[in-house]
Amino acid sequence: MAINKLALIRYKTIDDCLRNRFRKWTLDDLIEKVAETLYELEGITSGVSKRTIQADIQLMRSDKLGYNAPIVVKDRRFYAYDDPGFSITKAPINHADVDKMKEIVGVLKQFNAFNYFDEMSDMIARLENNLYKSTKQSGNNIQLESNKLVKGLECIPPLYQAVLNKRSLLIEYKSFKAQQAQQGIYFPYLLKEYRNRWFLICKAKKRPGILNLALDRIVEFQELPNEPFIAYEGVDFDRYYDDLIGVTKSERDRPQKVILEFNNDHAPYVITKPLHSSQVVLNKNASTTTIRIDVVLNYELEREILGFGECVKVRSPRLLIAKIKRRLEQTYKQYEATDEQQAGVRKS
Repeated sequence: MAINKLALIRYKTIDDCLRNRFRKWTLDDLIEKVAETLYELEGITSGVSKRTIQADIQLMRSDKLGYNAPIVVKDRRFYAYDDPGFSITKAPINHADVDKMKEIVGVLKQFNAFNYFDEMSDMIARLENNLYKSTKQSGNNIQLESNKLVKGLECIPPLYQAVLNKRSLLIEYKSFKAQQAQQGIYFPYLLKEYRNRWFLICKAKKRPGILNLALDRIVEFQELPNEPFIAYEGVDFDRYYDDLIGVTKSERDRPQKVILEFNNDHAPYVITKPLHSSQVVLNKNASTTTIRIDVVLNYELEREILGFGECVKVRSPRLLIAKIKRRLEQTYKQYEATDEQQAGVRKS
């Protein structure tokens, strides 16, 4: 049963009145008090009807909201709680609510890196304990994708605090291409996850532009309380990554119209799980379905396309066609070289 805000205000006001044992409350008194509260909190001047308050009392008495309020009428006139210590704010959670909360806890526990947010995981642990201590625990009915072997997840809580509190960082970082790690001062702006891998979106003090530091390549880091934090002006990070797949992007990059043609055996997978929020179907015939997405051209987009193998063909833009074609040719050459090696082994 959906409950709107005004109904909750009425229930709470009636509850406050009936908890006050130093006054006797008639139905008219309750109507007047609820009307006053609605005016104070919501500016409602039309008051409240007698029928509405009577219906509210009946609902509070029932089990529909889990209140089961012991509201009685004394001397055929005055409303009160039969139990002086009762309040709807102390009412126990009904079984339906417990079942729903169990499901929510089960889902939350599976979110990638969830256990690494100390405060939140502690809160969920306490909630879970309260829910299950008097009920029989069952297994989760929902499983989310996760990879517990991913490195760097332990960095998330302190990095999150640095982003939240706008703290400068001294980071020792070793990229895949570097021979050795290097230290630098960075200003962190955002934590972003892509395919179970986490990245710190930041700016280096001595370099222009936005950088993506993979958490699994961070050797160590520490906050620099005496280093002034420099905000990144002109970028709305809530929207900055809306036009791309993955995390690789420079401020100069602009989305392009990417047109992809899928064979109809595979097209339903792309239709039901769009590659990007901008995806639209341009054409469908007996053998193929053509879609369009408006995204930045980057490495992650190329990997996404290559993952479909022979089921997709890039129609536009030309730059992307050339890149995919070149990578497929290199892949073919690898297999061709393997075939030649195997043939040589057989001859010898």
